[in-house]
Amino acid sequence: MGRTRYKIIEPTAPHFMTVTTVNWIPIFTRPDTVKIILDSFDYLQKAHRLKLYGFVVLENHLHCITQSKDLAKTMSSFKSYTAKMIIRYLESQKANRVLDQLAFHKKAHKKDRKYQVWEEGMHPQWIQNKEMLRQKLEYIHLNPVKRGYVDEASHWRYSNARNYELGSGLIEVFCDW
Repeated sequence: MGRTRYKIIEPTAPHFMTVTTVNWIPIFTRPDTVKIILDSFDYLQKAHRLKLYGFVVLENHLHCITQSKDLAKTMSSFKSYTAKMIIRYLESQKANRVLDQLAFHKKAHKKDRKYQVWEEGMHPQWIQNKEMLRQKLEYIHLNPVKRGYVDEASHWRYSNARNYELGSGLIEVFCDW
């Protein structure tokens, strides 16, 4: 996992996580880059490697509540795969300004790559009970509202608030808790 002081406490329990792009570069302003994230979450759920309770994708970070048999390994795989796909997409679009930033802000010890998409680590917080799960879901859903992007949580396209409020969203999430 990355060089971080935050640790996954219970590897098989749900955790609230914040995953940030390197130097908070706004990568998720394009629907295609967000689609990479959502497709990866969807795949991991269908392959029974991840249980996703909630998520929101903003321009430079995402929050999610996830659970897995080995959450650190699953999220490391998620970050690795999505980074490769995002870089491939940005290269295909000749998004050189963003790619230059990803190269410039790459950590010096990352000698095996040209770019770095994600900050190291993911700041996991162990979800210990249903009340805490509700609080974190509310935080996730209201994040775009508090930023002034939308007036209602279900209006933010790249969140699962619609799943809870309307019964369906862009991808399925685990609501039976």
